[in-house]
Amino acid sequence: MSVIILIGFMGCGKSTFGRKLAKQLNYQFMDADDVIEAKYKLKIKDIFSQFGEGHFRKLEEKFILELGSQDNIVLATGGGMPCYGENMNLLNEIGTTFYLQRSVPELVHRLINAKRPRPLVQGKNQEELTQFINDLLPKREVFYLKAEHILDRNQQNPLFVQMLLRQKSDIASSD
Repeated sequence: MSVIILIGFMGCGKSTFGRKLAKQLNYQFMDADDVIEAKYKLKIKDIFSQFGEGHFRKLEEKFILELGSQDNIVLATGGGMPCYGENMNLLNEIGTTFYLQRSVPELVHRLINAKRPRPLVQGKNQEELTQFINDLLPKREVFYLKAEHILDRNQQNPLFVQMLLRQKSDIASSD
């Protein structure tokens, strides 16, 4: 079973990198937010506004539990998905997790220029966004750092990930 799971703060590039990696590996790409939106026929921002963040987090957990039967996929999680309940432990059990680590200034730049609206940062100016990330990232990073692999910006390329996966496979087959 091959499930590759990309985690990290919103705007770190999970979906963009995930698509490239899936193409390189000839795997299916899944964006957890897109799957949840399609399944419930509501945008994430509408789920947040109509039902609240707690309800959305329950939908994410349900998604993870249903993911266990999948194979040959690259999954981009939502930024908060690993940080609730037992989600990070579940993600580590289901597949190989990679934390896409980015600096605060880089996250601010990427979110200010994002094409896709993010409910938690909507309407924030650059200063407010910087403060928001500085407050939230350390709380979330406690969970992100439980990933099997932590990739800094320079390691976030499909060939490097393939090398890590080969090493893991070689180790497993020699046991």
